[in-house]
Amino acid sequence: MSSNTLYETIVEEAIDYMKRNLDRELTTEEVARAVGYSESHFIRVFKEVTGISPRHFLSALRIEEGKKKLLQPDGSLLKVVLSLGFLSVGSFGSRFKQTVGVSPVKFRKTSEKLAENLMLEKELSNQEEAAVSSISCTVHYPKSFKGVIFVGVFPRPIPDQRPIKGTAFKNGRHECSFADIPVGDYYILAAGIPWSMNPKTYFLLENSLRGKTENPIHIEKDTKIAVELFLREPLPYDPPILVNLPMLFLESQNSNVEEKIEKR
Repeated sequence: MSSNTLYETIVEEAIDYMKRNLDRELTTEEVARAVGYSESHFIRVFKEVTGISPRHFLSALRIEEGKKKLLQPDGSLLKVVLSLGFLSVGSFGSRFKQTVGVSPVKFRKTSEKLAENLMLEKELSNQEEAAVSSISCTVHYPKSFKGVIFVGVFPRPIPDQRPIKGTAFKNGRHECSFADIPVGDYYILAAGIPWSMNPKTYFLLENSLRGKTENPIHIEKDTKIAVELFLREPLPYDPPILVNLPMLFLESQNSNVEEKIEKR
């Protein structure tokens, strides 16, 4: 077994341990001990495989589980908080809004309408003209895929906050571009969500296709760069997709409509 394969197996075991213990306080030391590693070595291996720290990943798992529970008929906010080891409703709500983009209550109340909007299969045109700095993306995905594809420019290798720039389009299209990106280091992350009769599919994204740039892209004021993204099936150690993609889709649509009106 190669070292990479061994590391991936260890990280999968660690993530499984986290998932089985989301209802209580967990330390990185405990998780490392559960898979037979020292804490320092475990942190290095975990970041090498997932791109983020164990603590960051654990926090993302808790929010992901919170999304699942909130979409259940009996998913009261207090029940969710108590089942995920948060100390208060306020701390959970603050973290949830920071990563998903809306409060837990608004997430639950608006999910059905957002899903209906997404299922209308409206094309989101966010093909930006090349400016001082720009990123052009080509997204590859299986011919059999039917659904909507989200592409965003994120400051970290996990989609747990609103992207710097983002767009969405349905299958049949492969190109998109982003302009006027601030100076900095970014990851291009993509998700492919298949059309579904179950609205929850658009919010619980464990099974969506994934794609990302493996290394950060450095953007200067005059950077013009082209990247390719290859969507694949999710892996056990992929960080959760927390940001509310249907909400971003709707906001981008409304923004494009407003821009067209202003130009008339």
